[in-house]
Amino acid sequence: MVVVAYGQILPSEVLEIPPRGVVNVHASLLPRHRGAAPINQSILDGDAATGVTIMLMDEQLDHGPILAQRSLPIGPATTAASLTTELAELGAALLVEVLADLDRFPPKAQDHTAATVAPRLRKEDGDLDWSVPAAEIDRRVRALNPWPGTAAVLADRQLKILQGRPADGTGKPGEIIHASGEGLLVGTGKGAYLVLEVQLPSRRPMPARQLLP
Repeated sequence: MVVVAYGQILPSEVLEIPPRGVVNVHASLLPRHRGAAPINQSILDGDAATGVTIMLMDEQLDHGPILAQRSLPIGPATTAASLTTELAELGAALLVEVLADLDRFPPKAQDHTAATVAPRLRKEDGDLDWSVPAAEIDRRVRALNPWPGTAAVLADRQLKILQGRPADGTGKPGEIIHASGEGLLVGTGKGAYLVLEVQLPSRRPMPARQLLP
């Protein structure tokens, strides 16, 4: 048996070499979020939970039968970075369990009609639009941390938004409604977003409040 840590497409001649197949550890509850960025996509889509799947590979991406799955909740402050660490630990533990007694985990076909795709991230995915709801902005900031990160114009400056959260408030999209020691409350398409930490080009991360005099 061969184990592959991340999803790949292998040719049939490779898949046929191990007598019991090739096992893959995938960072989602398949068939949801097949593809290159399942961790990011689970946060972008507002999923309440995600998890890991141990599967047998076939000639299509993340398409093969499932051996085992284990779930993990996604909290309101979860980022792609923190979720990656949690899923790596969860996947390693489950893989050891499966390989220790493979006969206890008979393969089950995926429901291919329920499949969704998690495409590869692009740098431009990090461009924030203040006209969308605050909840969507929050998911994007958390989902694209650390790469590609999220960027926006705030206080007439182009910068990265490193940390924040939805908050009560009403204002025009991109308008700074209120400044406090905690951060900058910014209007969005629905609700407000409290920006806590930012980074100017070629500068160190800093509290958002320091943007204003």
